Amino acid sequence: MRIVGLTGGIASGKSTVSNLFKSSGIPVVDADVVARNVLKKGSGGWKRVVGAFGEEILLPSREVDRPKLGQMVFSSDSKRQLLNKLMAPYISTGIFWEILKQWAKGAKVIVVDIPLLFEAKMDKWTKPIVVVWVSEETQLKRLMERDGLSEEDARNRIMAQMSLDSKRSKADVVIDNNGGLDELNHQFNMVLSEIRRPLTWTEFWRSRQGAFSVLGSVVLGVLVCKRL
Repeated sequence: MRIVGLTGGIASGKSTVSNLFKSSGIPVVDADVVARNVLKKGSGGWKRVVGAFGEEILLPSREVDRPKLGQMVFSSDSKRQLLNKLMAPYISTGIFWEILKQWAKGAKVIVVDIPLLFEAKMDKWTKPIVVVWVSEETQLKRLMERDGLSEEDARNRIMAQMSLDSKRSKADVVIDNNGGLDELNHQFNMVLSEIRRPLTWTEFWRSRQGAFSVLGSVVLGVLVCKRL
């Protein structure tokens, strides 16, 4: 099975690319969806985060007020690092189970959409790595327009992440999203052709089909040995 890593930065257009993969029939494991699930009321992640940050981060329903928590951690490096440390085990486990579900369904190629792919050291499990890149000026402008943030707040959120230039340097494939949607679609189609190429032997043996082939060969070998 080919596990494609997809990452980018806030307001880079990564979610748009992720949706393009979905509409093309490629299964996507979304780390943001996993993160929301592990913060549901009463879950293990919820208990640890509330214990660390206090009940002021809760809505009247006792669900986590995600915008409030986000504002809190983006304004403090120590709080952001604490949140990442608390959430990392739950998110990693959730991503693993979602990948396993796709494996069980027989998926040959999946995309793992992880904003903190490099920071969480999960890049070693994905190949190729696709980075959606924009210039810092474009990123700042789009973030301010999208979320109605002041320039200072937008810069704080951008600076809280690994720079897109650093991510680009670690990528196997870069999608330059400084242009319009037509240009993005053109680049995406080229990437799609690349990740749909035939599996390598290593990727094949990792797939469900490959695992069953190995199992079938072992069973056949055992039966032949017994007959002999």
